[in-house]
Amino acid sequence: MKKVKPQDLPAYRLITGPDDATFCHRVSEALELGYELYGSPSVTYNSDKNEVIAAQAVIWSDEQDLC
Repeated sequence: MKKVKPQDLPAYRLITGPDDATFCHRVSEALELGYELYGSPSVTYNSDKNEVIAAQAVIWSDEQDLC
C-alpha cells in the first residue's frame, strides 16, 4: 500500500526549534506521518537566549510502501 502525503504539507520540510522535547515530538510526528529523515540533524547555539537550536530535514518519498 502506497503512503499518501498529506495535501497541506510540502514534500521537503526543515523542522527547527529549541533542542527540547517539543522539537523531538515535532520530528517524531513527521516520521509517523510517513516522512523520512534527510541527512543529519544540525545544531547551533543562540547566545542571546542561552539555548541550543536544532534543525532536521525530512522528505516525503513516494518510493517506499507501507508494510
